[in-house]
Amino acid sequence: MDTPPPLPHDAWSAWHPRELARRLAGVPQPWCVVGGWALDLWHGVETRPHEDLEFTILRADFPAFRAVLPDLRLHAADDGKVWPLGENETPPAGVAQVWCADVAARCWRVDMMLEDGTPETWVYKRDPSIRRPRGEIVRLTEEGIAYLAPEANLLFKAKYRRDKDEADFARALPKLNEAERDWLRAGIARACPDHAWLDVLAVTRR
Repeated sequence: MDTPPPLPHDAWSAWHPRELARRLAGVPQPWCVVGGWALDLWHGVETRPHEDLEFTILRADFPAFRAVLPDLRLHAADDGKVWPLGENETPPAGVAQVWCADVAARCWRVDMMLEDGTPETWVYKRDPSIRRPRGEIVRLTEEGIAYLAPEANLLFKAKYRRDKDEADFARALPKLNEAERDWLRAGIARACPDHAWLDVLAVTRR
């Protein structure tokens, strides 16, 4: 069989989180939607277009999730490079993203993120000293879709400060409660001590 040509990196036609949840129904291992879509699941409405869909799993659980996505061809993604994984190949240590290609539709459907926490504990990958009980940091929509809490998503977004990250922060800020704001501010202070969001988060909430 001929090997199909590589997909362009921008050939995204991402699933909606509901489709991902449908395909992962019955998987006992923990997972949750992260990134911009996770914030919109928290908002309860799609606030902006999403070019991709990201979800996170424990690195050790990779084989289990691969098994329930048999129609996708998985690719390791790191430092701007994307390459296919062999049928029984696991991502190399240090690679934290796996792009999932729909071979028939010739597009990327979802970005599987690999994390090194435990079933009980979520660990921030850029600073393992920042951690929370998974039962606190992962929430569920009314439909039962698991997503990462807003303060944790914003901690990831603080590193980049792209236009969409600034917009996501501005939309989320009025809805964050005091505990969420305090946790986010502490995390940013540790990870990015000169970050401009710190002053905004320090303002007393009305």
